[in-house]
Amino acid sequence: MTKKDKIVVGISLGDINGVGVEVILKTFEDRRMLDFCTPVLFGASQVILIHKKTLEIETDIHEIHSMNQVKHGKINLLKVWEETINIEIGKATKIGGQYAFKSLNEATSALKQGEIDVLVTAPINKETIQSESFTFSGHTEFLENNLEGNSLMILMNEFLKIGLITGHIPVSKISETITPELIEKKVTIFHDSLKKDFKIHKPKIAVLGLNPHAGDNGVIGEEEDSLIKPTIKSIYDNGIFVFGPYAADGFFGSKTYQEFDGVLAMYHDQGLAPFKALTFGNGVNFTAGLHKIRTSPDHGTAFDIAGKGIANKDSFKEAIFTGIAIFKNRDEFNDLSKNVLGNKN
Repeated sequence: MTKKDKIVVGISLGDINGVGVEVILKTFEDRRMLDFCTPVLFGASQVILIHKKTLEIETDIHEIHSMNQVKHGKINLLKVWEETINIEIGKATKIGGQYAFKSLNEATSALKQGEIDVLVTAPINKETIQSESFTFSGHTEFLENNLEGNSLMILMNEFLKIGLITGHIPVSKISETITPELIEKKVTIFHDSLKKDFKIHKPKIAVLGLNPHAGDNGVIGEEEDSLIKPTIKSIYDNGIFVFGPYAADGFFGSKTYQEFDGVLAMYHDQGLAPFKALTFGNGVNFTAGLHKIRTSPDHGTAFDIAGKGIANKDSFKEAIFTGIAIFKNRDEFNDLSKNVLGNKN
């Protein structure tokens, strides 16, 4: 990772029938965005043109055929496929999923090769994207499989960061999946990310309980006493400021989360339900723990409003700014780390 004035942000289109293309086009209607980054969309002009016509958006797009043709000051579109495809805005189709994967796969390859600095992913439909090539439950799992590092899904905005100990798994599998090793792994990833990605020198992390009322001292469940509390103590004793487990039901309503730099939820809805209730439309999904940076908006494909021109761009726009900020923070962290090592020599 090297310092640069203009960060290249790669953008996968997501499901071509959803709101992804709309929020991308709306974001870059404001030409001032090009002062902060050079965007590269991965897809084909047919998709963009149909959405532009449907939405009556005039955002100019510069089509390229290789990454060495990228132009700063323009919205670049790398042509990933040649064929004409059937686009049915507002519908979940296998074609929509198939070409969402083509866009994502090409963008991920560019990220791995250092041709883009940050990846921002528009929403996919987790059912229609499934194929022999994509057998994952979401972006996070796909990226972890294709990039270096161990992932942690973080939903965030300026005042709240929630990570997930378990992600896209059935509720019936949660308890058996949570182990001391997994908790320690996720806390460590979160801690390291808060330091290097968000410039927090000594992060304080809260861990939520698994059971209602954090088990009520064994009355409602034993995992807190037998597994979670001892693991948190062990991690704390090794120098990471981690606290809990906290009863999830009152944690957000009482605003206890404001006392911490990050919160780890035990499972998907335990973290995402309160996060979206507090921040929906302005949050960002960040995949921490990988050697490359990926962000996305906090919403899905929204087929029900696709093509109507009413999709809100704010979360997507914030995902771009968050990716840029993390890129710069990592750059600074790496420079400081090199200087410290240099001084010791």
